[in-house]
Amino acid sequence: MSASAVDERIRSLRPPKPYVDPFKAHGSLIEDERRPDGETERALTAFLAGAECPFTCAFCDLWRWTIDGPTPPGALTRQLAAVIPALDGSRPDRIKLYNASNFFDQRAVPEEDQVGIARLVGDFAAVTVESHANTIGPKVLDFSRQIGGRLEVAIGLETIHPRAMENLNKRLDLARFDSAARFLADNGIDLRVFVLLGAPYVPAEKCVEWTVRSVKYAVERGASIVSIIPVRGGNGEMERLQSAGEFVPPTLSQLEETIDRCWEFRDSVVTADLWDIERLPACDNCRNQRVERLARLNIAGGVQPSVICDQCAR
Repeated sequence: MSASAVDERIRSLRPPKPYVDPFKAHGSLIEDERRPDGETERALTAFLAGAECPFTCAFCDLWRWTIDGPTPPGALTRQLAAVIPALDGSRPDRIKLYNASNFFDQRAVPEEDQVGIARLVGDFAAVTVESHANTIGPKVLDFSRQIGGRLEVAIGLETIHPRAMENLNKRLDLARFDSAARFLADNGIDLRVFVLLGAPYVPAEKCVEWTVRSVKYAVERGASIVSIIPVRGGNGEMERLQSAGEFVPPTLSQLEETIDRCWEFRDSVVTADLWDIERLPACDNCRNQRVERLARLNIAGGVQPSVICDQCAR
C-alpha cells in the first residue's frame, strides 16, 4: 500500500475532531524537571494550537489538538503572548513550546511567528520545541540564534524495532535520526527524545526489551532527556491494529519495569510520561502507589523503594 493510501486509511478511521481555536492556546502548566547534571529546574509548558503534522503516524493522537489547514500567521505569537503574562511568581528556568506538530515546519509555524516567539521567550534560560527529525536543518539554527537561552529540540524516535519502524508510517529511518542528532550536537543544541512503550508491531512479550533498547540508542546519540510514552488507543488505527493482533496496550507494570531497567543510563535523564496514566491497565490495589513511585523517579532519579502488592504478586 502506498504512503498516501496509508495516510488516507489512518485518517478515515479517526473519530470526529473537536473544534480548535487557532488563536487560543490549549493551556499551560509548570512543573519541576530533572536535568542530566542532577539539578532540578522549573519548566513552563505551553500547549499551542496550530496545523497538524503531515506525517500521519499510526499511533498518533495529537491530531485532535490541531486545526484544519495551515496555522494563520501571527496566531502562535498571540497565543504565547497570552500565556507568559499569566505566570505567577518568578519566571521558570525553561519554556517548552509543544504545538502537537513540527516547530520547524513553516505550515505549522510561519516565519513571522518564529521571530515573534523568539522575542517572547528571550528571558528564559532554555527553550524546548518539538519537531520531526526530517525538519532538522538551517531553520533550527536560525531560531537558536534568535532566542536568548539555550535551545533543546525534542524528536520522536519512537522505536528502533525494524518491523515497527517500517510500519508506523512515520517516514523515519535510523540514518535520518542519526543525522539530525549529529546536526544538533555539532551546533550546541540539546536533544530530547520520545520513545514509545507498546509500539504497534512489537511483540507484547518483547515490549519492555525493545523500549529499553530504543532508549539506549537515543542516549548513545546524545539525548540529554528521554521520555517514555505509553502508546494510547483512541485514534481508530490503534483499534484496527489491536483487532489484527499487532498492538497490545502497554501496562503500568511494564512502564515501571522499563524505567527501572533504564537506571543504567546515568548520563541522561529517562522519565515516564504520566499523561493519561490512569488509562494504563494496572492492579487496582497498588496503582496509586506505583504512579507515585514513577513520579518520584522522574524528579529524584536514583533508586526508589519497590511497591510490594499481595494482590498482583509484585
